[in-house]
Amino acid sequence: MVEVLLVAGLIVAGFVGFNIGGSSTGVAFGPAVGAGLLRKVTAGALMSVFVLLGGWTVGRNVVETMGGKIVPADYFTLSASVAILLFIGLGMLVANVYGVPVSTSMTAVGAIAGLGLAVGDLNFEEMGRIVLWWIVAPVLAFWIGGVIGRYLYPHLEARFAVETTPGSLFALDRSGTVPRPTLGPNTTPREVVGSALVVAIACYMAFSAGASNVANAVAPLVGSEAIEMNAGILLGGVAIGLGGFTIARRTMDTVGTDLTDLPILAALIVAVVSSTITTFLSYLGIPVSLALSSIMCIVGLGWGRATRVATISDTITRKKEVDVSVHALTADEGRAPEDVERIGEEEPDDLRVGDLYDAAATARVISLWIFSPSAAATISYLFFRVVGV
Repeated sequence: MVEVLLVAGLIVAGFVGFNIGGSSTGVAFGPAVGAGLLRKVTAGALMSVFVLLGGWTVGRNVVETMGGKIVPADYFTLSASVAILLFIGLGMLVANVYGVPVSTSMTAVGAIAGLGLAVGDLNFEEMGRIVLWWIVAPVLAFWIGGVIGRYLYPHLEARFAVETTPGSLFALDRSGTVPRPTLGPNTTPREVVGSALVVAIACYMAFSAGASNVANAVAPLVGSEAIEMNAGILLGGVAIGLGGFTIARRTMDTVGTDLTDLPILAALIVAVVSSTITTFLSYLGIPVSLALSSIMCIVGLGWGRATRVATISDTITRKKEVDVSVHALTADEGRAPEDVERIGEEEPDDLRVGDLYDAAATARVISLWIFSPSAAATISYLFFRVVGV
């Protein structure tokens, strides 16, 4: 019976990791794929490598938190671990079917918290610390994006903006004896550097996703001592990579094209901010949502850029109305550094509310963020109240 449960646990853990890959790969590589810098297959391969690296290093701290600090490890019997993983996987599968990135960490913590409530031994202090960071992290991402958008973005855009040109980045020169790679017919050195940065930072996001999310697939099994830490991280990493190659295609489309049409510079800023927040909190052992921080940084960046049409005093006294638009992230394209206007001197013609992001797509994402962990916690609580551990 124990062997059957262990096999079931490994299968369900793989199922959870598979769904994590479907969600997290879209968040990490959606902008790069949407910009035409990477194929989806290449994105899946890079995701596999860097998510495993993140889980193997920083992710161990999150495994320890979820495998014994929220609920004492004694309650993670093999059967309870299998049930928790199943609740996590089902909650995430619903979101992946709809093609949106879901907060895997919030879903996993919700399922574990349901067990703790059912047995009457939930560590409310640890849960309070986690929930506090769930609130602080996206707010922090929004305000960092807002400050960058208001005070730095137009200057960065004028100096470092990279525009993609038609055709491939590289071509193969076959004029010599040995073919050698050259820049594409329309490619500039600046475009190559910018494109390399986008891909490098997408890999950084994959590392951050591994640091936070590998634990979601294997922490209950590690907590129950059914498998040891290294084996669990390998299992989670491989399963996430498989999801990145398969069901991540829809979430890459959602993040890369449906939510907002980000310029390359904006994508770089969002990736760096959200990944740094997630990696830092994972180092502290806090399971946190990379997806939520990413999208809140996008909104903050557009909001901050749009507010440049008015000074703080004008905004307070309502002398100027501030609307928010994705055009705010592209309004400075083609400007020289000396042509960037001061705050309050920007023309608001292109700064319209409706174009910052697709409202319907964003509402769909937020509703599923709320639904997935809530459903996982509720189902977990009811199951363990009726069946027991």
